[in-house]
Amino acid sequence: MQHDEVIWQVIRHNHCSFMAKITTGIFCRNPYSITGICNRSSCPLANSRYATIREDNGVFYLYMKTIERAHMPKDLWERVKLPRNYEQALEVIDKNLMYWPKILLHKIKQRLTKMTQMRIRMRKLALKTREKITTLPRKEVKREARREEKAEKAAVLEKSIEKELLARLKEGLYKQDDIINYPFEEYNKIIEMEKSQPAEEEDEMEEEIEYVEGAYDELEEEDDIEDFGAYAIDESQGNGSDDELDGSAEDEETKARDQRKAKRKSTLASKKLEKDGLDPKSKKTRVLVEVEHDDADERQRAIL
Repeated sequence: MQHDEVIWQVIRHNHCSFMAKITTGIFCRNPYSITGICNRSSCPLANSRYATIREDNGVFYLYMKTIERAHMPKDLWERVKLPRNYEQALEVIDKNLMYWPKILLHKIKQRLTKMTQMRIRMRKLALKTREKITTLPRKEVKREARREEKAEKAAVLEKSIEKELLARLKEGLYKQDDIINYPFEEYNKIIEMEKSQPAEEEDEMEEEIEYVEGAYDELEEEDDIEDFGAYAIDESQGNGSDDELDGSAEDEETKARDQRKAKRKSTLASKKLEKDGLDPKSKKTRVLVEVEHDDADERQRAIL
């Protein structure tokens, strides 16, 4: 059977795994201890009739142990939930510990008071807006910096290898199965790039060819512009009286106009023969020539 005095003598003088000896005193690390001090009245192991208060997820519970349940370790502690109101919690404690020792009842009420005050202070601190101090993970920062530096170096190295391989491939140093140590995926990628470049150049070199009609009216417009220019030059360079200038200018203008018309008709006739598939040099062509005499009103036309 359980003997409290024998258990206490063994725990106090031989060995206890919950005992903590420091310069200020001897303390107890057992979670069911009321005061946290290692003494005879506060030891949860050396007292067969014991009670305490514990917190679970913000809720206070009253734990009670009796000697009748000592032979059932899984049912050794009885738990009673305490209300959030302090006065109602004291009433529940008095009701459940009515016939227990007065010193134990007083220690339980003191523990409830301390835990309630601690809860109030925690709520006040949570409502206050304070700066949150966070530690800087130096090891992680240094590790990430080293990894980024290595990744950049690897990327630069791969690009330089691709450029060098492409340059050698253009020079004709490599063939299809010459490279063994280099990854074949990169090599195939460069081969595809090399094949796609000539096709793009050929597409760019192709020009669009369009066929349009010849506009012969432009020639007539040019002739009109030339006539206007010649007439202006004749007026600027003329000398003598107004009547002589008018007569000579009209004669020169009519001569020049007749010559241009004849020349234009001959060129149009030759182009028409070429369009029909005939050679204008092989056959005799009929050309209309105008012969002018001193008299501008009388003209003789001859057909050669």
